[in-house]
Amino acid sequence: MRFIMKKKTNNRLLVALGCILLALMVSLLYINISQFSGEVYWRNIGKNLYKLDVSWPKFPEKFTGQVFGVAVNDVTGLIYVAQRGDNIPKVLVFNRDGYFVNAWNTSTIEMPHGIFVANASTEPSIWITDVGQGPYGHTIKQYTTSGKLIRILGSPGEAGSSVTPLQFDQPAEIFVHSSGDIYIVDGDGGLNNRLIKLSKDFEVIWMHGGKGIGQGQFNIPHSVAVDKYDRVWVADRENKRIQVFSAISGEWLGSWSSCFFEDGPYSVRFTSDQKYIIIARLNINEIMLLKAPPVGEIGLCNIISSIKMADGIKPHLVDIDINTQDFYVAEIGAQQAQKFVPYFWGFIFDIFI
Repeated sequence: MRFIMKKKTNNRLLVALGCILLALMVSLLYINISQFSGEVYWRNIGKNLYKLDVSWPKFPEKFTGQVFGVAVNDVTGLIYVAQRGDNIPKVLVFNRDGYFVNAWNTSTIEMPHGIFVANASTEPSIWITDVGQGPYGHTIKQYTTSGKLIRILGSPGEAGSSVTPLQFDQPAEIFVHSSGDIYIVDGDGGLNNRLIKLSKDFEVIWMHGGKGIGQGQFNIPHSVAVDKYDRVWVADRENKRIQVFSAISGEWLGSWSSCFFEDGPYSVRFTSDQKYIIIARLNINEIMLLKAPPVGEIGLCNIISSIKMADGIKPHLVDIDINTQDFYVAEIGAQQAQKFVPYFWGFIFDIFI
């Protein structure tokens, strides 16, 4: 009799633990809602991989313009935020904890768009694409970490399509690979719709371009990133697709469009483990995490998780902190940058499914 009672008790315990585990799995897999100022600010649909860090930044009043870009130095833990507006600093610098570090009050930037930290572990520098129409516009500029101008690519104040000398028309974003090779998506509107690969000596290696819907053609190429398999991923915004190329040869490898019926991709960045691609979609206020394909065929687009933001946030470009797995979002509508951190149990759960 004691044996039977003990067995029943163990069975009940197992059933109870099973129910708790099932409830946890369901909560992790489907929806998480966060409250912000009494209203729903964001909600997670699909796997709960990331959540908003409501404590970052500590001093949001430092944002005084429209925030277009964000870049992370994963070695120093500094976050560089590019903003637009009259008589305001164009770059704000925060640390991982959200404390304000300093600002660049430079007149050499007119309308920043994309921003990127290069050579973070050796001699870090900050690259900024400038889509302004004035004497400093249509260029990509390299700065020291304190905001001193080092180099200008393009013809300041002159929109053009030349590669000798190099010209741009509203260049959207730059990605500097650890090898020193440089990838540029040129144009956020204007004359050009092209992807350019430069050597570390700023010589053109290969280029794709032309406005259209064909392979290697673009309609506002807006963001670019290179993965660990030497594949170049481009957010082809107005064509509502992502195109993929070989970083070595420039060969077209494939495209994704099935995930972008409602709105095109504005950003493309990989999580630090390169399992997911982080995509911002400005017009529908959404961040998506897509499953990154392994080496081989690109395959089909697969949405793993999406973060629905409140109306009017308008997420534009993102960047990842490789050391912490956190990512940061530049939000034009909200006029701020925000930080999303790994949802621990979501990543544990992700290991087992």
